[in-house]
Amino acid sequence: MNKSPYPHDWPDIDTKLYNRSIKLFNAVKNMLSVKLDLHADQQVLEGDIFLFNHFSRFETFIPQFLIYEKTGAYSCAIASGEFFKEDNVLSRYLQHVGVFPHNHDRLFPLLAGQILRGRKVIIFPEGGMVKDRRVIDKRGHYSIYSRVTGNRRKLHTGPAVLGQGVETFKAAIRYAHSQNDVALLRQWKDALQIDSIDHLIAVAHKPTLMVPANITFYPIRSSENLLFKGVELFSDGLSLRQSEELLIEGNIMLKNTDMDIRMGAPVDPCCVWDWRTRYLMNSVIPEINTLDDVFTLNSRPKNWRQRLLGSYFIKNAQCSRDRYMEAIYANVTVNLSHLAATLIMHYIGQGQTHIEKDKFYSILYIAIKHLQTNTVIHLHRSLLNPDDYSDLFKAANKRFQYFICAAKEAALIDEDENSYRFLPKLCIESDFDSIRLENPIAVYNNEAAPLHTVRDALIDAIGECTHADKNKLAAWHFEDECRTLACEKHAYSKPLFDDVRHDEAAVADPTPFFIQPEFSNGFGVLLVHGLLASPAELRAYGEYLVKQGYTVLGIRLKGHGTSPHALRDQSWEDWYGCVQRGFNILKVHCPKIFVTGFSTGGALALKLAAEHYPEMIGVIAVSVPLKFVNPAFMLVPLLHGTNTLVGWVSAFEGVKPFIDNEPEHPAINYRNTPVRALYELRLLIAQFDELLPRVNMPALILYGDEDPIVSPKGAPIIMAKLGSKHKQIHAVKSRRHGILMENIGGIWDVIDGFLNELRALHVKEAMKLGTHSSQLGK
Repeated sequence: MNKSPYPHDWPDIDTKLYNRSIKLFNAVKNMLSVKLDLHADQQVLEGDIFLFNHFSRFETFIPQFLIYEKTGAYSCAIASGEFFKEDNVLSRYLQHVGVFPHNHDRLFPLLAGQILRGRKVIIFPEGGMVKDRRVIDKRGHYSIYSRVTGNRRKLHTGPAVLGQGVETFKAAIRYAHSQNDVALLRQWKDALQIDSIDHLIAVAHKPTLMVPANITFYPIRSSENLLFKGVELFSDGLSLRQSEELLIEGNIMLKNTDMDIRMGAPVDPCCVWDWRTRYLMNSVIPEINTLDDVFTLNSRPKNWRQRLLGSYFIKNAQCSRDRYMEAIYANVTVNLSHLAATLIMHYIGQGQTHIEKDKFYSILYIAIKHLQTNTVIHLHRSLLNPDDYSDLFKAANKRFQYFICAAKEAALIDEDENSYRFLPKLCIESDFDSIRLENPIAVYNNEAAPLHTVRDALIDAIGECTHADKNKLAAWHFEDECRTLACEKHAYSKPLFDDVRHDEAAVADPTPFFIQPEFSNGFGVLLVHGLLASPAELRAYGEYLVKQGYTVLGIRLKGHGTSPHALRDQSWEDWYGCVQRGFNILKVHCPKIFVTGFSTGGALALKLAAEHYPEMIGVIAVSVPLKFVNPAFMLVPLLHGTNTLVGWVSAFEGVKPFIDNEPEHPAINYRNTPVRALYELRLLIAQFDELLPRVNMPALILYGDEDPIVSPKGAPIIMAKLGSKHKQIHAVKSRRHGILMENIGGIWDVIDGFLNELRALHVKEAMKLGTHSSQLGK
């Protein structure tokens, strides 16, 4: 007799209601500030049982909707029986969108039937929210805190039991088919509502797979939000637990939180079956007539074989559980807060009470670079994009600063000008329901703890930081420039930016280049390309210089070589930052550097010269756009102001975001010129009255006498304003703009003369000072 408060069967999914729920979810998702990112191969999405960790209530209804978006498959889930105690709107809704009560006495047969029909099953095997993210106990074993018992326990074995049961029933189907038991096959076909016996046989031959997945939220915020304030306003008072959950959940939904859902390699629920299990199963499957028979092998066995097989299933489920438990936590999406928290807790474990800021930043950077090459862990996109981590050294990283501010607000750390101090509260055990508010550092550290690679990388970075290899750091910084290009390409490859892509014909490789000669003369040359171009513009010239013994670095200005839309989003400060980084990379290899810039690159080179870096000994500025041949360019500030106004009033593009351009080198240059880029160039040039008098190093100014883009009238003005005592100007007879790339008028030889003269002077000075010839040429 059925003692369950629920009916023997359960309503099937109402596909129309499910589809309406999907549409509602998409509408709500677009209103929220949470960014959902599903990382899963299509093959993984073909799994049957999807297992997720549980950190917030918000996440419990996300997986089934994402799976539907990707595969079109309906998913079932399990909820607390509390939701089904009363017959109300919520309970009826849950029943009809595939949610089953956890205490239904036929839960496993019902879910198995759904899987056999092609539905997915979503399970949170932790059985409740793990707010502290602590999944490893003091002995190094996997376990979680149970609010019910107050003790630690392992994850539930339910998913493994379900997977084994489905596989066993599939084996029974295959056996019935081998015995040509059409009547039994038809009975199962009808009970499962499957179209045909052939379809049933096909289902029986499909492996049953469990997919371990991890949901990682970043960052974890605890500040007040609208949801919390609204509930607090209309309630008589909130408990600690309610307040904590409203703060955390509200911030997840309302304050720009990344929600990375990462699915790992599928786990076979029968992967631990040995020959005894398989032998017993083969002897038992002829006795199976229903799904209920499968899931009562242990509780209501009909003979000794079933009892023994049931005991094997329990033991095997525990082994499978250990496998998917480890896989769930191995798929954490590692972010900067994980690294910072792990490093802090490591130092506390070593008895240290503070860390110097510069050392902290360096260790984090070194660890990031090592982890980028690790194929075992998964990094948050902010640890793969240098724009999000390269400013650590400047103490200007927004993500890191948020981590520090949250830690200071929680009274976990304090800081002075040079160091961070660890406060006693970091070592105090927090309450399970308040730890996300009281000690976010512990939460981040706990979440990363299963990933030994993270801790090992940080410990190794501590050692490397003490004896930093400047060449290695420079190589990493150059790699970051290449990574930035790849990230920019990816970001602007979306259909949103297709409006100008069909006009573009640039195919030349825009990658920055760093070339060292076989026999170095001890000098370096930094090459800076022009507006709309890329390092490809000066690659041939760079190779020419290398043959003369120069170490050459061709830097890429942000926004170039990818999409005109990317260039539209950059400022002149972004371009100048690239030049500075390129210079810093090159000076590790060369004590004396020349900087050569073409067009906009020439303007940036002159700005760098005005900063008086001791390693920079000469500047060559070619075709600097102080004035334009086309007077329409003088209207750019007005036009950009109009675009900005329209962009503020409307979500659509401005009046004229791009100007058509007929490039001399279409394989390198953009055809569409962003008005914003011309405006930024004007802002840069506007500083020349102040900058040029500060340039006191040797300078060479070159220009084309009939340049169709840059007015030749600008070069003499620049020459007159330069503060250099040693300065030269040279006009090249040319009706083309790209005189440096094309070596028009023997411009390379002209530059050679300038470089050789300065080299000779510096070698002579070095000899007087006793500097070794290998450092500054022979």
